[in-house]
This record gives sequence, C-alpha cells and structure tokens, in this order.
Amino acid sequence: MASRRLLLLVVFLFSPLFFASPSSASAPKVSLALYYETLCPYCSNFMVNYLPKIFENGLISIVDLDLIPYGNAKIRSNGTISCQHGPDECLLNTVEACAISEWPDLSVHFSFIYCIEKLVVEHKHLEWESCFSKVGLDSQNVMDCYSNGYGKKLELQYAAQTDSLQPPHRYVPWVVVDGQPLYDDYEDFEAYICKAYKGELPKACDGLVLKMNQERKVNRNVCYDNKMISSI
Repeated sequence: MASRRLLLLVVFLFSPLFFASPSSASAPKVSLALYYETLCPYCSNFMVNYLPKIFENGLISIVDLDLIPYGNAKIRSNGTISCQHGPDECLLNTVEACAISEWPDLSVHFSFIYCIEKLVVEHKHLEWESCFSKVGLDSQNVMDCYSNGYGKKLELQYAAQTDSLQPPHRYVPWVVVDGQPLYDDYEDFEAYICKAYKGELPKACDGLVLKMNQERKVNRNVCYDNKMISSI
C-alpha cells in the first residue's frame, strides 16, 4: 500500500495536468511555506500524511509551495551546522536542499523529498538513497551538490531565511500561509489556504472554510527548538 501511494503520487506530480485549474489564473496564488527538519517525526508525518492532499485534490493549483529544510538547526561559531536529531538529519537536510536546487520543478523535487520522508516515518531513513531509483531520478547532481560543499551553502541560505522569520519560529513543522504562521493549527492548513485565496475557490475548498469558525482540537505534535546534539 505504501509503495502504491508513492507510485500514484509520482504519476500525478509528473502529469501534464498537475498545475491545470480553471481558477488558477483568476487570482494570485497563496504562498505556503513549510519550515521543517528531516528527522522530526511530526514534520515527516505532516509531509507524508497531510501535505500530499493538496496534490491529490488539486488545491496545489492555487498554491505556491516553498519547502525550507533547516528547522531547529543552528550555526556554531566555527561555521558548522548543528542539527537537532544528529548527523543523519544534517545529511538529509542538505540532500533535500540539493534536490530543491538541482530540480527546481516542484513536481520533481517533491516526489523525491516525499519518498525520503516516507522512509523516515517507516524508521528506514538510512535507505534514503533508494529514493533516486524509486522516483526515476539520476543521483549524480544531488550527490555532487552534497559532496562539493554547495549543499552547505544552500543550508546557510535556509538558515538565514529561517532566522529572519517574524514572528520567529518556536518549533517545527512551522507552516506559514501568506506570511502568517499557523502555529499549532498547522494540520488545518488547507482551510487557511482556501480562506486566503481571493479567486474562485476550487472544489477542494468545499466545507473547509466553515471549519475555520468551529472549535478544533489544538495540535501539540511539534519538535521544539531546544538543545542541539550534533554538527556538520
């Protein structure tokens, strides 16, 4: 079932209809930014079980999605980057940054990142290199990016982007819709997207905006910004 969903997602992402929608040209897209770190279980859960919904139901047609794989990392005085969940997180943050850089098309890099985060959910993140073949992508450029130091430069750029957030992020996943953080309510991000969109709402928004005015259970599934335990 897991591999089948990945295959369906990849097929959908590479479909020529991926961005097609009658309403997509009627108003500016809603910006959706996800600040995350690769081994935070709540980030991985969001990326595997929540974020793909906007690809499956077509809501992506009104969304400008930006992934920022840095999270609660910190830059030490000697220039190394400290990661909350150890060296594997530093590696995967950088690999995913390289994927975004080398494959700027969202339909390409998201399929690869989804594959990695799915392995994290399954406690198999050490098998991350298998995602190249699973989604049919050549590994050379991403591996070169990681090994030649360019990946670290990308991470430093993401560090600056994350550290400049106003208000500052307190944990990850930190989901921001049109510049406004959703805090603990990030799992309801689809409703916020629909509320923010100024054009004709797609069918995927049916019923979602109404939920914005109803009492919801507050989510506490986050990785707080605390002591760093590893560096690269």
